[in-house]
Amino acid sequence: MPYTTYPTTLVLQAVADGARYGFDIADRTGLQTGTVYPALRRLETLGFVRSTWESEKVARREQRPARRYYEITRTGAAELAVAMKRFVNLGRLPAPRNA
Repeated sequence: MPYTTYPTTLVLQAVADGARYGFDIADRTGLQTGTVYPALRRLETLGFVRSTWESEKVARREQRPARRYYEITRTGAAELAVAMKRFVNLGRLPAPRNA
């Protein structure tokens, strides 16, 4: 299993919490888009997230570029749980509320 870095864990956590597209994930995590988009590509390559493009019609109606929407997979949720435990133990993330 590949090692998930702290920034990649933050991105995966944001997707799991409902952030669906790159700028939304950047806003949620406080990370720069130059960190978020490569992390999303790695996560998708690893099978931790999957993505779909929204309809061009919807994007045109809202007068913006089409968004690529991300969702976490079961494999991604399992990796997130492992990574969260690792970073909680390092003191980088607060302990989960239900722990």
